[in-house]
Amino acid sequence: MSIPVQFYILGILFLLHLPAMAQKKVESKAYGIMLDGLLSDTVPAVSVEQLAKMDDVVTLDSRSKEEYEVSHMKNAIWVGYEDFTLDRVPENLKNKKLVVYCSVGARSQKVTTKLLEAGYNNVSNLYGGIFEWINQNHPVYNDEGQTKKIHPYNFVWGLWLSEGEKSYD
Repeated sequence: MSIPVQFYILGILFLLHLPAMAQKKVESKAYGIMLDGLLSDTVPAVSVEQLAKMDDVVTLDSRSKEEYEVSHMKNAIWVGYEDFTLDRVPENLKNKKLVVYCSVGARSQKVTTKLLEAGYNNVSNLYGGIFEWINQNHPVYNDEGQTKKIHPYNFVWGLWLSEGEKSYD
């Protein structure tokens, strides 16, 4: 019995994709499969594990203002998505290490693209977004300090949150 050529091609493509997969890691296999279908490899991506180990990094939150106000990463700068403009990103960050995040990584991927096109050289998208940050038990904050609350975007996307306290406020 011979193996169809398609299986060889798929195997080669899988092996070629391994380096990219190494940096894109989430704890839930199902979440990872969904993310791989949703996100592209058009911008650099970092995992939650990689971000947690980074020094001197600035995080940019590309969610809505309402989502940001429920909670965000410590010291994150809100830049938004729907009405994102480069004016929201301080000019002195152009050569800093930047990681853009949203709920799962789709909106932040588009903002990351805009930043790269504008000449920001060291910018990455957070693979799995703040949902994976919370799912791996990293802290989030609001105006009152550390919180367990997280805005799930909507009911469907909130299904990917396994940790934290869902809040639509």
